Amino acid sequence: MLSKRLSAHLALLFCNIIWACDYPFYNLVLGHYVSPLAMVTASLVVAALLSLVPLLWERPERVEPKDRVKIIGAALLMGVTRKLCMMYGLTATSPIDGSIISTSTPLLVLILSVVLGVERFTKMRSLGLLMGLAGTLAIILLSNNGATADSPKHYVALGNILIFTSSCVSALYMVWYKGLVAKYRITTLLRWIYCLSAFVMLPFGAHEVAAIEFSSMDTLLLCATLFVLIVPTYLPNLLLNLSLRSLPPTVSSIYSYLQPIVATGLAVAMGLDRLRADTILFAVVVFAGVAIVIASYKVQRNGVKSVV
Repeated sequence: MLSKRLSAHLALLFCNIIWACDYPFYNLVLGHYVSPLAMVTASLVVAALLSLVPLLWERPERVEPKDRVKIIGAALLMGVTRKLCMMYGLTATSPIDGSIISTSTPLLVLILSVVLGVERFTKMRSLGLLMGLAGTLAIILLSNNGATADSPKHYVALGNILIFTSSCVSALYMVWYKGLVAKYRITTLLRWIYCLSAFVMLPFGAHEVAAIEFSSMDTLLLCATLFVLIVPTYLPNLLLNLSLRSLPPTVSSIYSYLQPIVATGLAVAMGLDRLRADTILFAVVVFAGVAIVIASYKVQRNGVKSVV
């Protein structure tokens, strides 16, 4: 039987591979066949329905009144704000840039952990943080991936900013809500989060969902649409929250660095994007920054003073 820590690492591996597949698949359908608002609304409704399935074999868990406000905040953050920023961002930027920007999450988790007193800065972590954020900022402002006559560079930059905002929201959730994850069943939290999110979004996006013309899609587009509507929301977030029970947020967030590798391979193979020299350079800076941050934890565990 797998240990809890190994299961947590496998869960993180699987959910980040799923999220990596999102970028090229979203790029196929968003803005062309499905509007961002329709995608957010429909995926949240599907996630809400999936979150009810565990009630077939488990009894409802009571949530304390003081925690309900926190869960409403989590729903507005992860269910609504993150999804809207991600969907509208991906309509403007390229799948490669979007996946690389999303890897800023571990650095943002570190910043929030320091602010909340969970971690503290060291020389190595500060250097890694500056390098990672510099690379991310360069991609947001300078990368030319996705820029066309119909999608000019400033529009691509806006899309990159929205992707970065979604990463900020993810980092906030991973740090701020770790206590709730330890207190309640994961299925209970996700049921509250997705049912509340779907309730919030339905009045705004129901008409957009009804306007989706599935009949105009070929088999590839239909499969891609069904994938991003059904798979990436409930299942990977279930796995992420399970991992937070056994692993600290900083470790959990590190797995996001798998996403650009998988997403880039898919996007290039599908002919949706191509690698550029500037993107590769900026990505190396981001990855180097994260490598330094990870190394700082190894140094500290080996007994070296934390001021290293």
